[in-house]
Amino acid sequence: MQRIFCLTLLLAFLAVGCNKSSDNDLRVMVDADSGDSTVAQGDGAKDTDKPSVAFVTNQIADFWKISEAGCGDAEKDFDAEVEVRMPSQATAVEQKRIVEDLITSGVQAIAISPIDADNQVDWLNSIAAKVPLITHDSDAPASDRLMYIGMDNYAAGLACGELVKESLPDGGKVMLFIGRLEQDNSKFRRQGVIDALLGRERDMDYYRSQPDAWDPVDTEISDDKYTILGTITDQGKPEVAQSKAEDALNTYPDINAMVGLFEYNPPACYKALEKAGKLGTVKLIGFDENDITLQAIKDGTCAGTVVQNPYAYGYESVRVLTELLKGDENAIPESKYLDIPPRPITKDNVDEFWADLKAKKGQ
Repeated sequence: MQRIFCLTLLLAFLAVGCNKSSDNDLRVMVDADSGDSTVAQGDGAKDTDKPSVAFVTNQIADFWKISEAGCGDAEKDFDAEVEVRMPSQATAVEQKRIVEDLITSGVQAIAISPIDADNQVDWLNSIAAKVPLITHDSDAPASDRLMYIGMDNYAAGLACGELVKESLPDGGKVMLFIGRLEQDNSKFRRQGVIDALLGRERDMDYYRSQPDAWDPVDTEISDDKYTILGTITDQGKPEVAQSKAEDALNTYPDINAMVGLFEYNPPACYKALEKAGKLGTVKLIGFDENDITLQAIKDGTCAGTVVQNPYAYGYESVRVLTELLKGDENAIPESKYLDIPPRPITKDNVDEFWADLKAKKGQ
């Protein structure tokens, strides 16, 4: 009886230990044959006959589910084993825990979207010293990463700013909404919108060489036509984004436009506008391809959105890392940059874009 009791305690202890490490993030395993994905518990064994790569995001979002589909297709095309990890908390601490768990489990190469690039350089360098490391979506150019896969976020911000100008040709008051500003992509995307509205001609190199040139976050920025009321952050939490959008509508009753710069921001602004009865009255301009945003474009309550290509982020990250692990050094371009350009989606092309998106996601 005593042996049975001790064995029961041991099994219970092991079960708790296994479950503890899996509660903190979403782990997605992509099946090489079917392309389907499942949430896995614990580390699991790796197929040592195949290159093992990981795709790490900055949080859980519908945007990253599109990248997951790209990872799944690349896994089949390049005969690799792919693990997609999405932190449940959008923090550098949680992202670090996930990556170090991947290293311990034996993953051979990693693609990551850094949450706080400026303060993660030393840590990223330590990872790059162990396995091939690339960045996607958001870069960390000061680190030892091998390359960046993504878009020019400043150019994307300019494109978003042009949508605002088309919506408000006579000018007006604009509020920006974004998850956080620690990320490289966030800073450039926001600045691009501001510079488009104020008619400035700059580029990413200008801001990298002029660290004091970034516009302030908490004060109004204006010329004789447009006023940027401020930039509201939510630290990657959609419910906070909606609450802050509602507060902005109350604080600024004369606001003319709301610009959401992360995938979940436009839907949060949409819900706030709907609740306030101001859909269509206050212009809504988005970023990325949430279904609520695309439907609003079709309905005429969102002027447009600037989309990335998260599918390509996933696919190309797996391709590059797999080719590297197979000994192909030409997988890294001389520029150390694979440009995947953004594009604006408006009522004119939303149907075509949405149909293609659903096909890629297997819907």
